[in-house]
Amino acid sequence: MSTVIRRTVPALAVGAVVMLMATGCLAGENASSSSDGASAGSWSTDTLSIDFATYNPLSLVVKDQGLIEKALGDDVDVEWTQSAGSNKANELLRAGALDVGSTAGSAALLARANGSPIKVIDVYSQPEWSAIVVGPDSDITSVADLKGKKIAATSGTDPYFFLLQALETEGLSVKDVDVQNLQHADGRAALDGGSVDAWAGLDPIMAAAEVESGDKLIYRNVDFNSYGFLNATEDFLTDHKDVAQVVVDAYEEARTWALAHPDETAALLAKVAGIDPKVATTVIGERSNLDVSGVPGEAQLAVLKKIAPVLVDSDAVTGGQDAVDKALDTIIEPSFAEKAAG
Repeated sequence: MSTVIRRTVPALAVGAVVMLMATGCLAGENASSSSDGASAGSWSTDTLSIDFATYNPLSLVVKDQGLIEKALGDDVDVEWTQSAGSNKANELLRAGALDVGSTAGSAALLARANGSPIKVIDVYSQPEWSAIVVGPDSDITSVADLKGKKIAATSGTDPYFFLLQALETEGLSVKDVDVQNLQHADGRAALDGGSVDAWAGLDPIMAAAEVESGDKLIYRNVDFNSYGFLNATEDFLTDHKDVAQVVVDAYEEARTWALAHPDETAALLAKVAGIDPKVATTVIGERSNLDVSGVPGEAQLAVLKKIAPVLVDSDAVTGGQDAVDKALDTIIEPSFAEKAAG
């Protein structure tokens, strides 16, 4: 009798463990798919901190339609923060104030190379969002004319690295100009106010400046723009894979909707950014290029490798080339976007 009891108790315990494991697996499977949803309390966290930005149209769709909230239900509090630029998103990610944030590819590489523990989990666009801008009455007509001039640019963002690459085409460097480190909107204001001679602009602010102020784009080069990256902290990806998958699933749902509804997407951008609907239509229809694969990989790394020497030469990376190389080797995490793509 005692032998039976000794064998039966462990068997029951094992059975209980198996049942718990099965339950846990099912909860995990449900939690990792935004389409399936999850039962109450099954998510790995009760809070998600994520950004939205006017330079990331998909974030506006995700937020406006409540795609993440619908998938997570009432058990997870979704905290939205607006990022004024890639540099601000990177600051919040590094400080732990954001779990997920959107930046330009160059800004993500810079942050990773300087020790910020972020990885790229989705690609939201392949935009032409940067250019060199001057006022309507400016005598500056080329990059060569920028020598010795005051130029507004937001350090650590795509427009800043666009400026460095543009200067390089004429044999110039950042030492040949006077860069005023201003946030994107402040850069436009400085140009309109006459306190700078040129501005490394960013859409949709740049597109609005063209229409509203008559500002001119004197240098454009789509190859000097990097992709739009959705980044997440390593801790978040390690501890909350289920919620990270929901975020990426929502982004891909938003992409499908935005491509099918360009006018509505432009209207949403106009509303959030406070710009003319015609300007927003130009940004969405001509400069955003949302119709790209969300899976980060070799195409994005190829662009980053072109930008890498600019980062090193500008002394923006503390560890130099070695730190940039390590960042290139570790920055991409494609698994979430691959799963979202099916």
